[in-house]
Amino acid sequence: MKLKIAVLPGDGIGPEVVKQAIKVIKTIEKKYGHKIELLEGIVGGEAIDKYGDPLPDETWKLCEESDAILLGAVGGPKWDNLPGEKRPEKALLKLRGGFNLFANIRPIKVFEKLSFSSTIKPEVLKGVDFVIVRELTGGLYFGKPKEIRVENGEEMAIDTMTYKASEIKRIAHVAFKMAQKRNKKVTSVDKANILECSRLWRKIVDEVSKEYMDVNLEHMYVDNCAMQIVRNPKQFDVILTENTFGDILSDEAAVITGSIGMLPSASLGEGTKGLYEPIHGTAPDIAGKNIANPLATILSVAMMFRYSFDLEKEAKDIENAVDKVIDSGYFTQDLFTGNPYAKQLVSTEEMGDLVCKIIEGGA
Repeated sequence: MKLKIAVLPGDGIGPEVVKQAIKVIKTIEKKYGHKIELLEGIVGGEAIDKYGDPLPDETWKLCEESDAILLGAVGGPKWDNLPGEKRPEKALLKLRGGFNLFANIRPIKVFEKLSFSSTIKPEVLKGVDFVIVRELTGGLYFGKPKEIRVENGEEMAIDTMTYKASEIKRIAHVAFKMAQKRNKKVTSVDKANILECSRLWRKIVDEVSKEYMDVNLEHMYVDNCAMQIVRNPKQFDVILTENTFGDILSDEAAVITGSIGMLPSASLGEGTKGLYEPIHGTAPDIAGKNIANPLATILSVAMMFRYSFDLEKEAKDIENAVDKVIDSGYFTQDLFTGNPYAKQLVSTEEMGDLVCKIIEGGA
């Protein structure tokens, strides 16, 4: 199979973790006989410094011509004071909106030997395995008007939350279809007691649910869901929610797993092109120290093989390798301290090498 991947390392620890993901891609390429072309582009703060644009035209073209996009991370304190349209994070919104990547898939899985790295009791975390399906191209992040203006001599800011029935319907179908392949339960999260958008959301989700009679649907307010993720995360199978709520809940859910460095994500649309990235940020405090956890990025590559390339065997190979590394007690710094299962502290580079060795069949 011939595949073309746009590689956007980005800022902070992005280049370090993406480097390890590339190792894994090349290992899979060699093992399975694929032809994979990797095309590197500049994005985020680095692109702002060089071109004055977080997503230059040449990077967009590269992504447009590729079958999938692998992203590291964008942003950092250096660019925090720039106007909204010029900030590194704007690149993400342009990619999601431009390619109509409306469905963000974030699996939340607790590895037993990492449960001691979490602030939640291990017995609460045992068996936790759910997915957050987040609508990605609507809501507050994309609604208009979005501006800061002066009214009666005082500055005021406006952000607008909007959702069309069609936008809610298509993301609901994604969640229900995913639940059919899992434990057949969807928890739709909203704030229907306050927000008109949420009232429409609940109405449309109810309508879509009638097409999936084998799936159990429940509705939950977002504040209660935030509490339940900490209190009893095992109750969830597929969480369906809108853009802003999904952004917040998925980061909360990531922390209960022990490290935000373990969670991958896929942003998908109607076609096969997808954007794959770890959900962690740029972590500028540890950038360049070779201590960042690359497993979220490596697991994002597994999602890429599964969703964009329909190569389930290759995806499973990567995921099994990560499982074996964790089971063996090889942990990066974020997982090592205070974990009774930890056997050896490894660097970013060493973690990537370990995963590749297992994929090759050497461990």
